[in-house]
Amino acid sequence: MGLNEELVSGMLIGAVFKDYKGKISSMDFHRKEDLLVTASHDDSIRLYDTANAALQKTVYDKKHGVDLICFTHHPSSVIFSSRNNSDESLQYLSLYDNRILRYFKGHQNRVVSLCMSPTNDSFMSGSMDHTVRLWDLRVNACQGLLRLRGKPTVAYDQQGLVFAVAMEGGAIKLFDSRSYDKGPFDTFLVGGDTAEVSDIKFSNDGKQMLLSTTNNHIYVLDAYGGEKRCGFVLEACSDNLEACFSPDGQFVLSGSGDGSLRAWNINSGNECRWHVGQIMQGFQLLSSGLLVV
Repeated sequence: MGLNEELVSGMLIGAVFKDYKGKISSMDFHRKEDLLVTASHDDSIRLYDTANAALQKTVYDKKHGVDLICFTHHPSSVIFSSRNNSDESLQYLSLYDNRILRYFKGHQNRVVSLCMSPTNDSFMSGSMDHTVRLWDLRVNACQGLLRLRGKPTVAYDQQGLVFAVAMEGGAIKLFDSRSYDKGPFDTFLVGGDTAEVSDIKFSNDGKQMLLSTTNNHIYVLDAYGGEKRCGFVLEACSDNLEACFSPDGQFVLSGSGDGSLRAWNINSGNECRWHVGQIMQGFQLLSSGLLVV
């Protein structure tokens, strides 16, 4: 059943988790299983069963710290970036036995974007060292390198055939995953907004892109031509906010600096808002299964 404004506006908080000792820096849903993984500045990685709103496992990496995180295709393994050590900036972790399966070395500064391919064992990372690196879970060595301006943000489309890189000045570059070394096949700007892009995502059908910027703007773009479909403005926040599409691509959801959670209908522009408040060091689970940092 698809979402509509009545269903979205009727969502309620189903559970609250407050056992964190630091802010949640990243979270990711598994593509097939009812699982969520979070990374926190208390150096913890936590695995949740979203169907039952239950914490399944907690592991710590006090040596490296944890910052960004995402699932691999296996529900018991993740890749994450280090918060304390740029030399061992990326790690492949088995949550089953809390064992590091592989280190990925190469970045010379903090990793600020991390994305797993939806179709194979490839993944990408963007860093403050002005590079995007392409990796394979099965190999330690970097498989590809792009040198770019500014702080790059990366995302695969849902078929894994195209990836996007957002750069300084509001430029978005699209690459063919199979021939990225030939350069981008398309480049466009975000409607005159030159703010730095803090996050980029594709909708599940691959037809739309969602950009979150450092000046608290959200844009929905046509993924083929770059035309802006709509845009939304959030209250200022000390941290970069990250918006997301609903699974059907009809709504955009984001937190805001005033402590509210917002959802917009992309076609009508109508907004739903929940005043969930500033729940520190934890997150909320809405009855729909939507988790809010």
